[in-house]
Formats: sequence, structure tokens, C-alpha cells
Amino acid sequence: MFIRVEPTSGVPITKQIAEQIRMRCASRALVPGDRLPSVRQLAQELAVNQNTILRVYERLTAEGLLERRHGDGTYVAERLPGGQLKAQRDLLRQEVARLVRRAAALGVTPDALHELVDQALRDVGQEPVFSKGSES
Repeated sequence: MFIRVEPTSGVPITKQIAEQIRMRCASRALVPGDRLPSVRQLAQELAVNQNTILRVYERLTAEGLLERRHGDGTYVAERLPGGQLKAQRDLLRQEVARLVRRAAALGVTPDALHELVDQALRDVGQEPVFSKGSES
């Protein structure tokens, strides 16, 4: 499972991991019945403490997003909580608004911000949104 942890971001690691799992479920990259890596396996993969992963799995289980099967592992719940995709998009809008406000406070021009977003998209293997000549 591809999860990226940014230790210097200021966002708690548990929150980073939980949000990425939520987003993968909302975008259907993880579907009901998919098995997640074991606590030990994911902790090793991300180089974090096993208790960190355990807390994330427990939180997402309490939210109804995951289900833990004793002796068998952790799975995406068969019935996902309603509104997951909408909730994730709302969070994304808030993050984008926060990013735009921060860029404006730093004096970053819209063109420079577009280039930063395009570079971030290229870094994750996606096509840039704001290619030259596509803006209206």
C-alpha cells in the first residue's frame, strides 16, 4: 500500500496515515473487502512505531471505515460510512483554500502557484492541471 509520511510537515503521523487511508477508500483505490497490511508490516514499511499504526487502525475501525477480524487482519469495511467521498472532497477544498491563503501571504503569484501544483502532480505521476495555454 502506497502511503507517504512527511515527518517534518507538522501534521501528526497518525493523522497523515489515517487521511491517506480515508482518501484511498473514498477514491475507490481501496474497496470493501480489501485487506490492509498487518500492523507490523505497515510500521516497517513506513519506519514508524507499531503503536502508531495500531492507533490509526483502531481510529478508522471506530469510524466504521475498517473492520478488524481477530486472527485474520484488517480489512476495508463491507459497508462504508455514507458520504466518505464528499467528506474527503470537502477536506481537500479546505486544504486548497489554506494553501492559496498561505501562498498569497508569501507573495507567490498565481502563475508560480500553478507551477508548484503542476510540479507536485508530476512528482506523484499525474498530468499537470495548468499547462501553458490552458488557462482562460
